[in-house]
Amino acid sequence: MTRVWKWNRPVTVREVLEDLQQERSIAYTTVMTVLDNLHQKGWVRREAEGRAYRYEAVSTRAAYAAALMNDAWSQSDNPTAALIAFFGMMSEEQREALRDAIRIVQGPETRAPGPETRAPGPETPAPGPGSAPDAGER
Repeated sequence: MTRVWKWNRPVTVREVLEDLQQERSIAYTTVMTVLDNLHQKGWVRREAEGRAYRYEAVSTRAAYAAALMNDAWSQSDNPTAALIAFFGMMSEEQREALRDAIRIVQGPETRAPGPETRAPGPETPAPGPGSAPDAGER
């Protein structure tokens, strides 16, 4: 899956083989079997191209990692303790990434509108010729 995710596009057995062979000796049939197994398990989809297939990941690596974490956490009899232990294993960089993710999920904090968030007023010029019509004008 690492090779399929790496390219983020449909790949052939030959492409994966050539990439793997830069690190170790491996047979074409081995790569073909692994990609076929991944297809049967629903991890990749494939589309025929001539006499071969192009394989593409069904989900992203991030989605896969999130599903693994969710599965592990949901199996805990004490989710709070599991999170505390998990956070305790994190590096400072990982904790900062977690804080960033929480900020993104929660959205912007509620605050009084400033000049950059103020609604357009009468000083806003009327649309000129060639500008897109409002939704109500369509």
